[in-house]
Amino acid sequence: MSACHLSVRVYWEDTDAGGVVYYANYLKFLERARSEWLRACGHAQTALALDPGVLFAVSEVNIRYHRPARLDDLLVVSCQPQQDGAGVLLFNQQVHRDSEHGELLVSASVRVVCVDATGFRPRRLPPEILEELR
Repeated sequence: MSACHLSVRVYWEDTDAGGVVYYANYLKFLERARSEWLRACGHAQTALALDPGVLFAVSEVNIRYHRPARLDDLLVVSCQPQQDGAGVLLFNQQVHRDSEHGELLVSASVRVVCVDATGFRPRRLPPEILEELR
């Protein structure tokens, strides 16, 4: 599957006292885009937890803040996954203002590991997820 794009509006709750998006809130935006990528592939996280019994956990984030987003901005959060080992997905993500080709605000690389839903031990990526990466 190609990159997933999610539109997000900046609200008061996302900003600091100066009306600028608080830096940690970008992590929430990135998480939402990864969740929507799974949903667009036809996989609800709750269903994956039941069968085949897997969850995804963030193990590493590398983020760069290029420009600030502000109150009322429309953001487009992109999510491009690739396999990075038997049980690992690497998501290259960006946040742009107004459109997927708008001003680049944030770029991030997010490493996500597949774990067993009951014991949280590392697991291989399920075939249905691997299929989405082709």
